[in-house]
Formats: sequence, C-alpha cells, structure tokens
Amino acid sequence: MIEKINKYSKTPNSRYSYSIFIPTWNNLNYLKLCISSLRKNSSIDMQFIVFVNEGNDGTLDWLNEQNDIDYIHATENLGICYGMNLCRSMIKSDYIIYLNDDMYALPNWDIELDKEIKKLNTKLFILSSTLIEPHNTGNQCVVVNDFGDSIQNFKESKILEEHTNLSVNNWNGSTWPPNVVHIDLWDLVGGLSVEFSPGMYSDPDFSKKLYDAGVRIFKGVGSSLVYHFGSKSTGRIKKNRGRNQFIKKWGMTANFFTTSVLNMGKPYSKLSDKVQNRLTDNLTNKIKSLVSSISNK
Repeated sequence: MIEKINKYSKTPNSRYSYSIFIPTWNNLNYLKLCISSLRKNSSIDMQFIVFVNEGNDGTLDWLNEQNDIDYIHATENLGICYGMNLCRSMIKSDYIIYLNDDMYALPNWDIELDKEIKKLNTKLFILSSTLIEPHNTGNQCVVVNDFGDSIQNFKESKILEEHTNLSVNNWNGSTWPPNVVHIDLWDLVGGLSVEFSPGMYSDPDFSKKLYDAGVRIFKGVGSSLVYHFGSKSTGRIKKNRGRNQFIKKWGMTANFFTTSVLNMGKPYSKLSDKVQNRLTDNLTNKIKSLVSSISNK
C-alpha cells in the first residue's frame, strides 16, 4: 500500500492558524467549488491538505496547477480513515479541520469557529460547523433549506445573500464534519480508526475515543455555516458494516452514544461525567451487541 502513496508539499508558509483536511475521490468539480468557497469566504490563514483517492478524473492535473494546496495521492481508493491519518504528516498548524469535498463554506464560518476556540481554556474539545442541507434527513443538527442538491442547480448567489438569516443556537453532539480538534488531541486518540475503513461509522467512533479521553465539549457552532450537497461519494463505494463494528467495539449502538451520551441536537451544554454509568448498564445495547456478534459468525 505505502509504495502507492506520494506526497506533494506546495503551501508557501511554514505555519498556519488551521489546517484543513479534504478527502476526495474522482470528484473534481465539487472539489473545485469547495476550495473556491474556502478561498473566497475564509478570513483566517489556512493550510489546505487534499487527500486524493485515485484522482483519474483530472484532479491530479488541477492540483498540480495550484500553488497553495498540499496534497497526497493514493493510486487506489484507501478511503477516509487511512487518508485522514496520512494527512497528519503534512500539518503546519495546531488545529485540524476535517471538511468534505461536497461542502461549500459560507462567509465567517472560520471566524465563528475561531471565536469559540478562543473562549475555551482547554484542548479537550471538538467543535463542528452547522450544515445547511437541501433535504430533510431527520438530522436535528442540520438546517434544512434547499439551495440545490448538485453543482448544476446550486443557488450560490442566493445562499450568499440569505445565509446570515440561517444561524441557529449552538447544539450538542459535534461528531460529523466540518469539525475541528487540536492536534494534540488527534494524536492522543490516534486519529481515525482504520478498522472502520473505508469509513462508515468512523466519525462516531472518533467521538467515542475523544469521550473516553476526557472530552466533554462536543459543541456545534450555530453561527458557523457550511452548505452540504449530500454524500456524493459514499454511494459509489463498497461500505464496511460500520454499525455492527461500532456495537462490537464499544458494546453499544452509535445511535445510543450520540443521542443518549452526547445529547446530539439538543441545546448546547457541557456534558456531565454522570452519564458514564449508563454506558455499561443499558440492556438494549447489550442485546444488540449480542445479536451483532452472532450475526457476524
């Protein structure tokens, strides 16, 4: 595997305030729009690090023409977990932001995250921007407003005019990207768990590792807004059985962890340690763990 990976360092500065990891898999048009939004709508100096899976759609040629993007190329699709962990070797800041290539960063998204980080007197946190999505998927952390579900029908000028009216209150349960953690915390828990490759359920697994490491600040920032077209790559891959893997690893469902432990979607408040007692006593989780174990034999 390692012989099929190449790194290209092109960013001009030796240090940045933040480093953004962006994985991509033959998704050039969305990657271009994502990078364009970051360039136009970010105010803080940021290092762009793109992880390219395959890149046989012109992605490599385009990245080679850019002077402000570091990137890693894997000739095979290694998925999210290996890709994100490889990006760690190129970081030039104290903070890692994970952003998907089918996302469009809106003005002040970075300033709002930065303001929240500066209020904290700790490295033990994970913060998320708030996603705006075109369709209601039942995710309580998402603002539903249809500005297009593809590049072809994206209403860019309209969302730039209206996004300031879409802010919400801060919420509990930061798990999925866009999110930001301190590099020391990333290293402490070992990044993403490669046993979840190519990546299904690696996000709640990462949050569970953070929780066990002492993190109690899982905060969604309601004024940091990013538009999400929807998963443009996951439908093309052979998915790992992440739900069952999570149950076998942690003895609980990911849904129980995110809703009952992280209080996902509820108004933000720092989590209490008292919930820890519920992690080993929940009968439903024990039953589902047993069923998962039997079904995989």
